[in-house]
Amino acid sequence: MHICPLRPLRKSIASLSNILLVLSLSVHFLPTEGNQASTTASSAASALMASPPAEAVKLGIDVLAERQFDLLRGKRVGLLTHPAGVNRNGVSTILILQSAHNVNLVALYGPEHGIYGKEKASVSIKDSIDEKTGLPVYSLHGKYRKPTPEMLSGIDTLVIDLQDIGSRSYTYKSCMKRSLEACFENDVEVVILDRPNPLGGLKVDGPPLDDQWKSYVGLFPVPYVHGLTMGELARMIVSEPGILEIPEKFRTKGKLTVVTMDGWKRYMSWPMTGLRWVPTSPNIPDFQAAVGYSMTGLGAQIGGFSHGIGDQYPFRILSYGNAKLEEVEAELNRRRIPGIAFERKQFKKDKRWGLYVKITDWEKWRPTELSFHMMQISALFDTDNPFKKASPGEAELFNKHVGSTSWWKEITEKGVSSNLPGFIGAWERQAKQFQIQSRRYWLYD
Repeated sequence: MHICPLRPLRKSIASLSNILLVLSLSVHFLPTEGNQASTTASSAASALMASPPAEAVKLGIDVLAERQFDLLRGKRVGLLTHPAGVNRNGVSTILILQSAHNVNLVALYGPEHGIYGKEKASVSIKDSIDEKTGLPVYSLHGKYRKPTPEMLSGIDTLVIDLQDIGSRSYTYKSCMKRSLEACFENDVEVVILDRPNPLGGLKVDGPPLDDQWKSYVGLFPVPYVHGLTMGELARMIVSEPGILEIPEKFRTKGKLTVVTMDGWKRYMSWPMTGLRWVPTSPNIPDFQAAVGYSMTGLGAQIGGFSHGIGDQYPFRILSYGNAKLEEVEAELNRRRIPGIAFERKQFKKDKRWGLYVKITDWEKWRPTELSFHMMQISALFDTDNPFKKASPGEAELFNKHVGSTSWWKEITEKGVSSNLPGFIGAWERQAKQFQIQSRRYWLYD
């Protein structure tokens, strides 16, 4: 395939909603222009797409369809996606691309949980043949996490349509990064169909990732809640030397196109988009779980807290080992954590009671703060300090998720007496600095 030469960043504005950004390193951004409906899908798919929700944001796949798939004409196309890879009317991107008469979809690629989202977390998935389309499905969460040259040999373009949830440890970003690296090394262009960050584009929070803890649950040098879309993250990692783990000669010649959304603004959390939520993984069935992931996921890594996984309130309802609910409730309330409150609710699964975490003030809410209070409370209720007695494997997994060596040293040595306000203040300053620096990669105001 043709690789475009290095060119400087430029911006061309055709209208308020039609923006074409062309990055250096041959990174291009498709303008969200035109209102002409796509005529390339099958009659069944066209009927489903005919009446999108009123005022719903147009996703990258919607914009690509309106442009009649011009980026993909004459090319052999692979698609990396999952069940949440749908247009704004809920039609699968797999179906849309396969039905388009001018798109030659020849292969599918699956992240963690697979292309249909049925596999459990961390399960190794094998390559297969998709029964619905007859296409080969290459697993990127099995023997390989990075596409091999053989996996890419039959395509010219890899389209990526993955819905992130805004937290660093959610692995779809890592899958996207490894795919970019492989494609750039093998002269395959990449097209990312952009999607909203469910937490919006203004929430940036939590510890940044220390280099030593870089892993598949944290491959990006960003705060735990990063405030970027998948397209913006991709734009960042191909523009900054040293983030993509490939030789510079491949990074500078690789071609990435981000198909931007139409109508999404940075202040928009998911409910503001007008879009229907499609589960992004088995334990993220709705927007409330996506919010909870950022709030409680780190706090239940080590210690006595559980956060509702496997029940009807995943990541949103707290209980603590054998501690009485009123004890946990009193300690959490005593801490006066900004922007949240706790409500007693009963689990359906075993009819126990827990504390449902409610957001009372979105502006004051710092997503990750609760998790670090949970860690301190674990050290309070377990006087032996569960962090100090953690196994090497538990400690490594914890640090890969949290990402802060200094916090690990603090919580293991000082337990409940750790200087949490000092760390939260430092992380808040670092998050603000990251947000300032990351503005250069923003695709939306």
